[in-house]
Amino acid sequence: MSGTFDIPIAAVVVSAQQDLWEITGHAARPFVPIAFHLSQVSDFGDAQAEILPILVKSGQTTSGSGGSAITPTPTEPGGSAAGFVAEINNTTKASAGTIVSHGAYGFNVLTGLDVVFTQEQQKLMAAGRRFTIELAGTPNDAITVTGTLTVQEVGS
Repeated sequence: MSGTFDIPIAAVVVSAQQDLWEITGHAARPFVPIAFHLSQVSDFGDAQAEILPILVKSGQTTSGSGGSAITPTPTEPGGSAAGFVAEINNTTKASAGTIVSHGAYGFNVLTGLDVVFTQEQQKLMAAGRRFTIELAGTPNDAITVTGTLTVQEVGS
């Protein structure tokens, strides 16, 4: 069996590079990132346009800091709690270890970013592995970001 969970970011002001999401897998359960969505709700109009780099990585051995822990929400009513640990908006990014890059994307702040990993693109993260989705560029000015990361935990 497995459980699917959403990890939301709800109207957080972002003005610096950071790990938007950091997932640390349960010691005995692998997980699979399924999809993520990003948008901003504060800057409108062509003068505010910018495209920010988003990097998907795993393998860091040192957790980030400066953000907050969040409880993943089961996508099924009455679903069990997640075994993995989720953090959002760590302004000191996760680091060290053998870091693997899984993808690079452009977040257009006017149109948002939706990434749904196809079955061929989905990466099974080993039990205990750390995974991040990183804002790798600094916004020209502060933006208010919303988004959701969906993760499936195998064996929960």
